[in-house]
Amino acid sequence: MFFILSKTVALLLQPSNFLFAIGFVGLLLLATRWRHFGRRLVTSSFALLILFGCLPIGGGLLQILEQRFPPWDPARGAPDGIVVLGGAIGPALSRYYGSPQLSDSAERVTIIPALARAYPNARFVYSGGDGSLLADQGREADYLYPLLDSFGVPRERVALENRSRNTYENAVFTKEMVKPKPGERWLLVTSAFHMPRAIGCFRRAGFPVEAYPVDWHTAGRFRFRLGMQPIGGLGVLDFAVHEWGGLFFYWLTGRTSELFPSPAG
Repeated sequence: MFFILSKTVALLLQPSNFLFAIGFVGLLLLATRWRHFGRRLVTSSFALLILFGCLPIGGGLLQILEQRFPPWDPARGAPDGIVVLGGAIGPALSRYYGSPQLSDSAERVTIIPALARAYPNARFVYSGGDGSLLADQGREADYLYPLLDSFGVPRERVALENRSRNTYENAVFTKEMVKPKPGERWLLVTSAFHMPRAIGCFRRAGFPVEAYPVDWHTAGRFRFRLGMQPIGGLGVLDFAVHEWGGLFFYWLTGRTSELFPSPAG
């Protein structure tokens, strides 16, 4: 039930979908005796879509997420293992074209060769199954090995965890696979905006990890600038609200250790 709700409710609560729904209801009411109210809904929907698309709300929300965990400091020493979370490979397109197709979060994968060279003794795990609602896209981790071949990274360096459908399952199934020993140090690689929720899930699963954020979308300092592309701005807002909603929903259902995990948590 949690998995289904996380996929459906999150989609319905995206700001752009919500505002478009208001406008659509308004259009339907134009043909009824409530046409005056319908006209107000249509006008309000259009105005709010433009306003939210031009204001830097999405960028600000995204920046708060991304700045929660600082970049990894190599001076902390070599880790015993590294967990790389999926989300970088599109399994449906990869299956269609017969080769791995990378998504906007490609850096989760492209960082592997550098980490493999920097830490030759570290164990690697790539965690990513089929996160689609109907489970019909294929398992993401199954498409990693051809990429490793092109990177020059031996396949035996990276174990695959391909059962997980969401971040919490990433944590639970990866822990079951690697069975981390007390005192071992593991890095967690995922997108910077996703790191707070991912860290919270691993802490809840009892798997201590250290953050190695990648795939940054914002700079370190927020600047208030009106955007001139409202459609793009709405996309960023939807993206940020989805992640904040995930943080809240995971915390509410006990799948993260705290509402907004921090480095000192």
